[in-house]
Amino acid sequence: MPPRHQDSALSRRRFLVGGAVCAGALAVPAAVGTPRAAAATQYTLTATNNSTQFQDICLFQKAVGLGVPTAQSLAWLVAPALPGRTVTFTWSMDYSFVWGVTGPLMSGVPFMDWEQAAADPDDQLRNQTGFDFDNGNYGFVPASGGGTPLGGLGIQVLASVPDDTASVGIGMDGAPVFAAQAVPGAKLVFTPHPQYWIAAGTFTNGEVLDVEEITDEAEIPYDNTFAMQAVLGKTNLWTVSAAQS
Repeated sequence: MPPRHQDSALSRRRFLVGGAVCAGALAVPAAVGTPRAAAATQYTLTATNNSTQFQDICLFQKAVGLGVPTAQSLAWLVAPALPGRTVTFTWSMDYSFVWGVTGPLMSGVPFMDWEQAAADPDDQLRNQTGFDFDNGNYGFVPASGGGTPLGGLGIQVLASVPDDTASVGIGMDGAPVFAAQAVPGAKLVFTPHPQYWIAAGTFTNGEVLDVEEITDEAEIPYDNTFAMQAVLGKTNLWTVSAAQS
């Protein structure tokens, strides 16, 4: 097993399908540091499939301004929706470091067999980590030294990590959001500025997306609200608005 921090926590990824609750839980290692005193703000997106066919509804984020040129977007939250059905996603901006055994990271590759460790860009005790390969095991290890500014999430890939075998990145609310190839000796500093996008089609949780090939996506702007709604029409175009209270 890969090295883990001593304490553990549960991270949950949730969505509602047609009013029924679907939940998944993963045991994840907790990073060293003091837990946040207050719960993070919860965001909600209600998405309705009014197209004429079954669709996977996918939420993802784009790597614009992330600070890691090689970072790729992942299918962050995915839920199936039959015509006429509604799915509701909920999440909070709780960050984590993530890694997965991917081989060369490219479009369509699944970010599978991943693990994560709690992270906080605003806490210098929890905004960086090391990534190691030891005795055949990958895993996060304590970072040596400082150097990651507040607002960033830094991952130091140790020289022991073999080329083109694994990828590292950051997650939000228990699911991977961005990944980049774990290049031996590289220091990757992710500076998140969350902007949310929705798309419909055929998607798998965690797959590497070619965002340039996604058509008819729509941005979900959370301006002075934490609840939005999106409706996919018969022509596969989205209508996005603030949720009705």
